Amino acid sequence: MTIPLLPLAACCAMIAAGVTLLLERSLVRALTGVIVLGNGVNLLIVTTGGAPGGPPILGVTPPAAMADPLPQAMVLTAIVITLGVTAFLLAVVHRSWQLTGSDEVQDDTEDRRVRLRARRGELSDAVRRRRDAYRRLVIEQRAELANLEAEQAERERLEEADLERRIDRVHIELERWMRDRRLEGMSEEELHRYFEEAGRREDAAAADNVLRIEELRDEHAHRREAQATRERELRRRLRSRQRETRRQMRTAIREERARQALAEDPELKGED
Repeated sequence: MTIPLLPLAACCAMIAAGVTLLLERSLVRALTGVIVLGNGVNLLIVTTGGAPGGPPILGVTPPAAMADPLPQAMVLTAIVITLGVTAFLLAVVHRSWQLTGSDEVQDDTEDRRVRLRARRGELSDAVRRRRDAYRRLVIEQRAELANLEAEQAERERLEEADLERRIDRVHIELERWMRDRRLEGMSEEELHRYFEEAGRREDAAAADNVLRIEELRDEHAHRREAQATRERELRRRLRSRQRETRRQMRTAIREERARQALAEDPELKGED
């Protein structure tokens, strides 16, 4: 079976025009779209219904030469349905013109109210999510600062414990040496004189030790200053990120309120 292209193209054009008119807000255009769409579908059914033939009556037309009666019955039924829909839409257009003086379909007030409530719910959810994210950011940064402070305190405690162990070890060695000298028969005067001679011999070394101690103190002060600088930098970044997060949250709230204001219906002012 060969389908003619010209009727098929006319069907496609009529169906497209009918669908486009149905999407308009004007009831008159919607009525025209129903009529055009119905005629286009009827023409499509007749075009694709098969080759022409004789009347489908037994004894009058041979079975091989009969036309298919189903497309014709479907088209007749569709014509009746289209006529009923057309009459209904005409009544609706006439009543709308009497009540409002226009055939434009207005937005339903309840639909707009539901949409506004949904937008308010979305705004609340967005604000809640941003506040939760901000709280999590603050908690994480505070935990990071607490970890840094704990590490610094632990490092200082370990240094103090190591210094105390060294001092205790020196005292123990000194007591052991003095006890050994006493067992060997050395008197207290000799021990005292020995300490004085050792002190004079180690004056130069003591000066070097003082310089070394000063260097260690300077190094320790530098480390503490570097640690304090890192903590100040971390706190500055924390405050900067907090300000940026608050600014983004306020911007999002303002944008959402602006979109909500654009979508408001004047009839809904004063309602929640």
